[in-house]
Amino acid sequence: MKSRAEILAVDDDPEIRKIIRTYLEEDGYTVHTAADRAESLQIMDQHPVDLILLDMVLPDSDGLTLMTEFRNKRKIPIIVVSGKSDATDRIIGLEMGADDYLTKPFYMRELSARIKSVLRRAETPMLAGNDDRSGDVSKDAEVLSFGNWVMNCRKYEVCSESGEPLQLTSGEFELLHVLVSAPNRVLKREQLFEMTRGIDYDTYDRAVDIQIGRLRKKLNDDPHSPSLIKTVRGVGYIFIGEVKKIAAA
Repeated sequence: MKSRAEILAVDDDPEIRKIIRTYLEEDGYTVHTAADRAESLQIMDQHPVDLILLDMVLPDSDGLTLMTEFRNKRKIPIIVVSGKSDATDRIIGLEMGADDYLTKPFYMRELSARIKSVLRRAETPMLAGNDDRSGDVSKDAEVLSFGNWVMNCRKYEVCSESGEPLQLTSGEFELLHVLVSAPNRVLKREQLFEMTRGIDYDTYDRAVDIQIGRLRKKLNDDPHSPSLIKTVRGVGYIFIGEVKKIAAA
């Protein structure tokens, strides 16, 4: 990542914006703040923002709608920072493409840790494969093929055989890469969470299940008769598709 990653914090509470800006600037980041949709979109057009902290309730928009607008402008990591702590709100936020979800009130140290984790995932697509997994597809493989898809690890993208790219978040790519790199091996939810997020696993957090659901939909993989990702009930998931290493062009 850049030596000083740029963060946009969108929240209608001026005190929260001030606290976030002060803490993160001391942490070495360049921080922009916005009170509403209009201001946040203007900042996005003027600055090379690396990550967005997004509240779900704004005076001129709701967070879910604004998240879609951000995604349409640029592929950029988004952490929802919201006072909505209900499990349904968290699930909806993650399903809409948020890379992480943090509820208020929160500790700034935890916010900082989550920012570092998300930025690290976005910057280093091979990070999740750094452990030694003998018998798995080489973690140094640049291009992998499975089913009707081709994964280019250097470009951080997955395309159909016709070259049409999938719109994956950094978290979705990391999760898919971990699964593809360990074909025919059952991976527990705890393992998948830790390998892709780098923070402690919360047994009540359904983030992995939600991302698996999104991946299946985007990969056209029927969960009732999967050809790629199979659920191991009560344990986790296993990638059952044939994976081939392709020489990089």
